[in-house]
Amino acid sequence: MRDLTATMTGFARTLRAAGVAADHERTQNLLRAAGHLDVTDRDAVYWAGRLTLCSGPDDLPRYDRCFAAYFGGERPRAGRTAPPVVTVTRHTVSLDAAGPREAGDDEALPATASRTEVLRQRDVARMTPAELAEVQRLLSILRMRRESRRSRRFAPAHRGRLDARRTIRETLRRGGETSRLRRRRHRVRPRRVVLLVDVSGSMAPYADTLLRFAHVLVRCEPRATEVFSVGTRLTRVTAELRHRDAGTAMREVSAAIPDWSGGTRLGEELKEFIDRGSGARGAIVVIASDGWERGDPSLLGRQMARLSRLAHRVIWVNPHKGQEGYQPLTGGMRAALPYVGAFVAGHSLAAFEELAERLSHA
Repeated sequence: MRDLTATMTGFARTLRAAGVAADHERTQNLLRAAGHLDVTDRDAVYWAGRLTLCSGPDDLPRYDRCFAAYFGGERPRAGRTAPPVVTVTRHTVSLDAAGPREAGDDEALPATASRTEVLRQRDVARMTPAELAEVQRLLSILRMRRESRRSRRFAPAHRGRLDARRTIRETLRRGGETSRLRRRRHRVRPRRVVLLVDVSGSMAPYADTLLRFAHVLVRCEPRATEVFSVGTRLTRVTAELRHRDAGTAMREVSAAIPDWSGGTRLGEELKEFIDRGSGARGAIVVIASDGWERGDPSLLGRQMARLSRLAHRVIWVNPHKGQEGYQPLTGGMRAALPYVGAFVAGHSLAAFEELAERLSHA
């Protein structure tokens, strides 16, 4: 029962990251339903989750994609006859691909889901290439919601303040007769996110995954997202990340960044970023770095103070924070933390899901 709860809770978290409103109450309904089902029956689990976790027709395509990615295989189809019950004799899962496959392995739902849950928690720096490819595939289906902000521009509306200009123009077109009062309200737009990714040597095991996360951000809101790489110089890579295919985007980014696996001058790069007006004002600024500063930490502290006054919120992502017993002892992290609104890990798929959730409520 403990494994079943962890599996279903992890599936609900995946749905929330994809934009489905699978809240705590809906998750509890799924757990109660699963207690009366044969969890090895793939169709039963699919329909139980669909009926309890989805709130409307718009959620169904996302649910199907997440179900296929989380449990493996294609979406089950409703049939006229009930599918045969499959008895699963395998109760444990191994992350190694070795070993013969037995009949019925494709239907081993708890084992497959447990493997995905293990991958969600693992450090990407310690994964095999096959595991890393699976995590990147799961990362690519994230549909991240963005916090909204009120724009200065107005749009026509049924309710709101009086739009005198439109009302007068319509009155003149009707020969001076006022038929109705026109109204307007402020437009609502997604809040901008600026992501600064450290590509220095100490961040090499995590930089690729962080940039793939940035690719998902750009794909979701291309007009409200900016991405820069920081190391020994500041490089804008937003245009390269707008490619639809993640592999093509990463090749373009790799060619555009001249300082891969170099040193780190966060203070100087952050000063350049602010001085040239790169869009920090009113935005959510995400800095992904381990804080190993080659320059003067006091310069980084001063620039972080400037950034905290300009940005709507500053989020610092440090992959090492996910390690047990981590303490921010580096000079760069100690100088930056007083001006950080949120300090989160960035070492696993679960950490990226948490970051996506923070961006939707920042």
